[in-house]
Amino acid sequence: MNWITLAQEVIDGKVLTDEEAMAFLEADDDELLPIMQGAFTIRKHYFGKKVKLNMIINAKSGYCPENCGYCSQSSISTAPIEKYPFITKEEILEGAKQAFENNIGTFCIVASGRGPTRKDVNVVSEAVKEIKEKYGLKVCACLGLLKEEQAEQLKDAGVDRYNHNLNTSARHHDYITTSHTYEDRVNTVEIAKKHGLSPCSGAIIGMKETKQDVIDIARALRELDADSIPINFLNAIDGTKLEGTKELNPRYCLKVLALFRYINPTKEIRIAGGREVNLGSLQPLGLYAANSIFVGDYLTTAGQEENQDYVMLKDLGFEIELAEKQAALL
Repeated sequence: MNWITLAQEVIDGKVLTDEEAMAFLEADDDELLPIMQGAFTIRKHYFGKKVKLNMIINAKSGYCPENCGYCSQSSISTAPIEKYPFITKEEILEGAKQAFENNIGTFCIVASGRGPTRKDVNVVSEAVKEIKEKYGLKVCACLGLLKEEQAEQLKDAGVDRYNHNLNTSARHHDYITTSHTYEDRVNTVEIAKKHGLSPCSGAIIGMKETKQDVIDIARALRELDADSIPINFLNAIDGTKLEGTKELNPRYCLKVLALFRYINPTKEIRIAGGREVNLGSLQPLGLYAANSIFVGDYLTTAGQEENQDYVMLKDLGFEIELAEKQAALL
């Protein structure tokens, strides 16, 4: 396979066949650098050498009635995590201030649970109005299954993006959770799109899915027209259904990132949870396919020290991309 030629064909409008897509995931490790060079050809064409930074604030931890097998906050998890109800507007604003001071372009307000209450949406809405005025950050909300009127309220408050991951393929979904359907997740993304919220939806790799499942989720996200695609790599937590699962290695993770770039060439591909554990010393190579990363901690697991990420970006010769209003305020 000539990965560079294939990359140029993708830029020209080609859609990968299943055979071509599978070639990424089954490629010999000796092909890794040419694969990443091809991915970078596409990434550079659409995004140059800019990197978007994202930061999460965990607005509500635990107390979730869903039975997702990967999640330490789920109803079936016995993992010893910190649990607390929805935080205050002031706490959200303090997190936004930290994001602003650290050149984070997108501030992500994330809460556990099946979906938000009216009070939760009100707190987020009031906080976002002030975040926009004070810091100019792009704001992404991730609050679970969304109703029409909630999406409308969040959009009116200034929320830019709504995240709800498909997580895995339609075929594999019931192995991961049975307390909601794959269609429930798709519907939430469609509701967000309908009300003018930029759709953010991604995957978790390493949950005992097949290689075909990986291809299928990459294609499903293309069909869904998600603007931003976070790729998580399973960090199996003791006390969850998937504890002890260790199917990934750094080279395979890089091939997955490249595949998502080839299938979704114009979209923001974000390396999300589990990158430190699963990519290890090869993390910098991931940004030759992806153009976005999370900085700081995740929901119930720790990221690497923030200064390491900034050093990594500097060493790569990449440029941090700020939100337009944020840049004007700095």
